[in-house]
Amino acid sequence: MIRVKLERRASDGAIVRYRVTGHAEYDVSGKDIVCAAVSAVSVGTVNAVEALTGVRLKASMRHGDLDVAIPDELPQDAADKVQLLLSSMLVMLQSIEESYGKYITINDSTIMNRRR
Repeated sequence: MIRVKLERRASDGAIVRYRVTGHAEYDVSGKDIVCAAVSAVSVGTVNAVEALTGVRLKASMRHGDLDVAIPDELPQDAADKVQLLLSSMLVMLQSIEESYGKYITINDSTIMNRRR
């Protein structure tokens, strides 16, 4: 199963980190449409944020697992654009979860405030 974990800042609900781990096992490697969709959305969001906002995310990928942290100190305009793109990612992932809930789960949680 693919697990998506989003962490939000308690003060304003902003997404500050997301992680995508696991494998869907919907089909064999190379034919797994759930894994391909989740990968395209989650990695594509990193690329979109960096290309469209100029914000460099703290992203790492190991063995197919993706861990992305949003920088704390961003100008408000850039922060708003980043949050819009991250919200878009969440909607897309929720759409995948609605159709393939046996293979993907999303945990959207609020964390203690980080320094802003």
